[in-house]
Amino acid sequence: MTERIIEARHVTKFLGAGAAQVAALRDVDLSLDGGELTVLLGPSGSGKTTLLSILGCMLTPNQGTVQICGTATADASAEGLAAIRRRHIGFVFQSFHLFPTLTAAENVLLALDVRGERGEQTKTKAHAVLERVGLAHKRGAFPRELSGGEQQRVAIARAIVAEPSAILADEPTAALDTGNGQAIMSILARIAHERDRAVLVVTHDARLHKFADRIIHIEDGHLTREEVGGAKRQQLRSSA
Repeated sequence: MTERIIEARHVTKFLGAGAAQVAALRDVDLSLDGGELTVLLGPSGSGKTTLLSILGCMLTPNQGTVQICGTATADASAEGLAAIRRRHIGFVFQSFHLFPTLTAAENVLLALDVRGERGEQTKTKAHAVLERVGLAHKRGAFPRELSGGEQQRVAIARAIVAEPSAILADEPTAALDTGNGQAIMSILARIAHERDRAVLVVTHDARLHKFADRIIHIEDGHLTREEVGGAKRQQLRSSA
């Protein structure tokens, strides 16, 4: 039985104030289970990133509730939300967000350092996750010495090194060519399926359908429909 990792109910979020205020999200219900890669698909301005930020405890909703691994976020302080993020959420962004003066391994180690993990065992963890994303041979390289696809692999390694319950990826392939983008999606799918994590990929690129177990469409702050992704369809055909 899969584990419910994130559950959002009746989430509404307003942005701006006064006459300029808009409802970025309207009465959104969404659940993310372990072992699944979910693609959230929609055009620019549809509310994708706002929803991801709420699920990742970087924004709070004006209405509705969010639970992360059974913990409600509604009454959490800023420090409490940060603790939930550190324990349960790994982030992957379009622009990598690597520190240019640190090596690949050192960039990964930062994710453990902010959680209070230090010592030789953290180096072992960092090297192990770099090997999982195919970059063991580049652990001493600086970001400027890596291609865009390699930098995104380092960012994924940093996101998973602390074994979070969920990975939230905001347009992780947008800065990459087709080949590198598909390689990144393959890695994210493997992370979901092998480790029973919930992986949510926010995108406007319909070419990523084939990697998804679920595809959820969003427009103007509403979730409009859900469909089975290519990966789940393939699994169903194989088990038939």
